[in-house]
Amino acid sequence: MSDKMEQILELVSQYVNEREDKWEPGSDWVSYSGPHYDKEEYLAAIEVLLSGWLIFGENAREFEKKFPSHLGMKHGSLTNSGSSANLLAVAALKSKNGYNLPQGSKIITPVVCFPTTINPVIQSGFQPVFVDVTLPDLNPDLDQVERLLESDPEIRGIMFAHVLGNPPDMNRLMALVKKHDLIFVEDACDALGSYYDGKKLGSFGHISTCSFFPAHHMTMGEGGFVATDSARIRKAVASIRDWGRACYCNTLKPGNVTAGTACGNRFKNWLTGMPEAVYDHRYVFDEIGYNLKPLDLQAAMGLQQLKKLPDLDAARRKNFAILQQIFKPYEKYLHLPQATELSDPCWFAYLLTVKEDAPFDRADIVDYLENEKIQTRSYFAGNILAHPGYRHLAEPYGDLNSMFPVAGLVTTNSFFLGTFIGLTEEKLAYIKKVVDSFFGTVR
Repeated sequence: MSDKMEQILELVSQYVNEREDKWEPGSDWVSYSGPHYDKEEYLAAIEVLLSGWLIFGENAREFEKKFPSHLGMKHGSLTNSGSSANLLAVAALKSKNGYNLPQGSKIITPVVCFPTTINPVIQSGFQPVFVDVTLPDLNPDLDQVERLLESDPEIRGIMFAHVLGNPPDMNRLMALVKKHDLIFVEDACDALGSYYDGKKLGSFGHISTCSFFPAHHMTMGEGGFVATDSARIRKAVASIRDWGRACYCNTLKPGNVTAGTACGNRFKNWLTGMPEAVYDHRYVFDEIGYNLKPLDLQAAMGLQQLKKLPDLDAARRKNFAILQQIFKPYEKYLHLPQATELSDPCWFAYLLTVKEDAPFDRADIVDYLENEKIQTRSYFAGNILAHPGYRHLAEPYGDLNSMFPVAGLVTTNSFFLGTFIGLTEEKLAYIKKVVDSFFGTVR
């Protein structure tokens, strides 16, 4: 069998190495993002698949040990998606073993977002309090945040994503968090590898999250992470992820439930409602949880991706700089992205907002790029309150364009291009050619 395994792995290596990655300008798409794998990810995944141990296992635990430092944290839990990471982080705010915030607690969040930042707040029974964003970075308007905090002592927390890797003024934000005793959930799903004043994004929050979706800085197909400096909060998050299970042996020593377990004794009087009963701790539940565990296969791929992060991050910074040069001649028509003072973003994407007085609209430039096979994306949901699923939350705010004018502009005028390592010099040169051609038509 070992010989057969070697043959399988060798054939996989050959297959991956011999694949042709052809790209024809104008015929093939310039993707805005995507996975960047070589044979190592595939071999790691196949070895796990053939091992027979498919669920959370040794690879997942090894990843949990290695990854927190990439967000500047001490502890963390791996989960099956970035969306689940946010759900777990907010669930920890509600948990009696976590922050124990009461139902209905108010959480500030920007009205321009991706649904996975706001949904957990709603799903956990908290009340979102929306603020507008600022140009050109689209981060939360801290003037509005400060006014809300001064006027409403019931606000207990703040949650937002650093926009495409670029943070707001974190010194000012953290001063507000401290002054008003807030819990800060830091969504770093777009910000892996980014810094503010020399400190890693993901290290500012009480809890931070990250995503390993294929569009993100690294990927394991799907996957996410919840990081914290608190061992207590980490334990609560792991429990909520694992059905609410009280036993944490399975995450500290996956696959080993008898020898050397974390608690030292599986069978004990664990049930507070039946103190006379001796019960298996693996089937005692402290939380009303979910099943949001990843496969060990995902973690095995993630461990290989971690080795590539320096190159992946460097490519994003380099490609952003090239795109900035491409669009700089046309900044009279566009709000170009600018790194926040003191920040060093590892840019998730290249964000553009068409100015209101431009002689063209977003549809004109986006259609032109897409017709030339250059992928673009709108800035996620734009104003989330304009969407059918969230209209009931918009009622207290009245006219959305009056209340959130920048969010309105984002919804109609903003879009982005990619920065990932798959944008080769040839593809970037093609983007420049197409962009110059478009602006050659503008009068």
